[in-house]
Amino acid sequence: MQLSVVILSYNVRYFLEQCVLSVQEALSGIDGEIIVVDNNSDDDSCIMMKSRFPEVRLIENKENSGFPRGNNIGVAEAKGKYICILNPDTVVAEDTFIKILAFAEGKKNLGIIGCKLIDGTGNFLPESKRGIPTPWVAFTKIFGLYKFFPNQKLFNQYYAQHLSENKTGKVDILVGAFMVMERELYLQIGGFDENCFMYADDIDLSYSVLQNQKNNYYFHETSVIHYKGESTVKDEKYMRRFQEAMEFFYQKHFRKSLFFSVFIKVGIFLFSVVKMFQGKPKLNPLPESYVFFSENEILSPQLSSILKNKVSFLDFKKEKMVNSCLLSGGKRIEVILDNQYVSFKKCIEILESLKRTNITFKILPKKTSFIIGSNSKNERGEIIKIE
Repeated sequence: MQLSVVILSYNVRYFLEQCVLSVQEALSGIDGEIIVVDNNSDDDSCIMMKSRFPEVRLIENKENSGFPRGNNIGVAEAKGKYICILNPDTVVAEDTFIKILAFAEGKKNLGIIGCKLIDGTGNFLPESKRGIPTPWVAFTKIFGLYKFFPNQKLFNQYYAQHLSENKTGKVDILVGAFMVMERELYLQIGGFDENCFMYADDIDLSYSVLQNQKNNYYFHETSVIHYKGESTVKDEKYMRRFQEAMEFFYQKHFRKSLFFSVFIKVGIFLFSVVKMFQGKPKLNPLPESYVFFSENEILSPQLSSILKNKVSFLDFKKEKMVNSCLLSGGKRIEVILDNQYVSFKKCIEILESLKRTNITFKILPKKTSFIIGSNSKNERGEIIKIE
């Protein structure tokens, strides 16, 4: 078997359904398998999987065993030469795995391959490629220095800014939302460290691969939607988790950093003071109009009734009209993409090509009764049932 896709899921029933649909399409023509590991969800994720995808291997954990252990359980059941660790809140293109595997087969001393991740608005997620978070590099990240000095190597290492988002190349650290590597290598290094804190597991795995004299790569020729991107809103809880993660990483691979500990404590204090004077976060304004991109005009009135707003129909067969229809004026527009006619790859291309501050997106996955998407990388996402 060529590829095993391992999806660890917890209480994301609708995102999981869309993810598995996209993976099935991407595995067409590939000798592959899907393994879904459920970490004791209390929604109907497992019921959905059994009824909608009976052919998919489903492992039902009796407790939430965490990200590292959950993935290790899945990989232990895998049979593929390669494995893909994949978040359930992702959407892959139909040719994602074909491209990734072709790239993998052409590399020697291969470690992990990551890809270009975008959020639900089509914007690039910088955590797609990263550098080793030494105390100084972690400091420049947590205090945002990389934003102010993007062209200075001293400050731009956390997000591997030496490498453009549209260029493939070697990087040190990749994100756990999408990782492809040989199963034998994963098992050789022991998989994810089950003692890891949040934010450290993918860093630790990537670094362990480097320690085994392998090369990690960022591959830009396929884009994957990751709805719940890394939040840019920093608060005390985030800072403490980040501190725990870095201290775990330093303790395991280097030595504990007094420099980092002191500055992170200063940061926690400063952020707590700022938070005291902040009001509630602003809600995203509702769209002023909706566009349904499909070949099924009959659904538009139904969507209008549910969304309580007019939904204009845009015929997919006349896709050249898209830009002219959506870019006229500055109104807030939401585009609903009908996956029955619009492939996942085309959905991703539309998100990337039409990314604007006034345009948001939802996808109606094929043979489902909900639309799904996210208007911000700081938000988990939105599901609207259309039954």
